[in-house]
Amino acid sequence: MDLRTANTAINVAIETANGLGVKFCIAVMDSGVNLVAFNRMDGGRVGTIDVAMKKAKTSALFVLESGDLGKKTLPGQAVYGLEHSNGGLITFPGGVPIRNGSGEFIGSIGVSGGTVEDDLVVAKAAAKAVAEL
Repeated sequence: MDLRTANTAINVAIETANGLGVKFCIAVMDSGVNLVAFNRMDGGRVGTIDVAMKKAKTSALFVLESGDLGKKTLPGQAVYGLEHSNGGLITFPGGVPIRNGSGEFIGSIGVSGGTVEDDLVVAKAAAKAVAEL
């Protein structure tokens, strides 16, 4: 994940967000879980900064959509409490792995600020755009 690719993801996420009329925070991390790019849209809530970063972190650590871990982390389930590991994770939708055109995992995007459904729409649009580069 280089800065150009991360900025492509950010720009597509912002375009998608503008279409929804919602203000988001958007974090892009590389495959080593390092922040590469971040954007807080004008009017985006401050509380969503950390959530977007943790969604991206969760997705990068497990190479999964953050929401895929949700039901697995409930009481009585196999990985109950996982969200308390690694300095804090988010296990609801909005974190998505990013793959290049060859299908290689290169990082992740985390989006927060709307409903979790809208967060996921924005994140998937950005990941799709990177895969099509």
